Amino acid sequence: MKEVIIKYKSSKTLEALKDLGKHLGFSVSDTPTEKKDKKTSVNGVTVIKGDETVDFSGLRDIFTGKGLDAIELRRSEWQRKG
Repeated sequence: MKEVIIKYKSSKTLEALKDLGKHLGFSVSDTPTEKKDKKTSVNGVTVIKGDETVDFSGLRDIFTGKGLDAIELRRSEWQRKG
């Protein structure tokens, strides 16, 4: 059976879909929207979801014109020590 997810704002829309489903032969299941948790765990490390509204433009002044190369930065700074 194929499945479709429909997002809606008005509860009247859900009632209309249920009524339409009776006539056209499809079912409607109403599941509450889950709030996405900002914290998740990856390999035991807590990861907090970033905020899209943060302004990073101030960092541009710090890193612009420094001649930083991502590949060279990885080679020199992100090496395992030990």
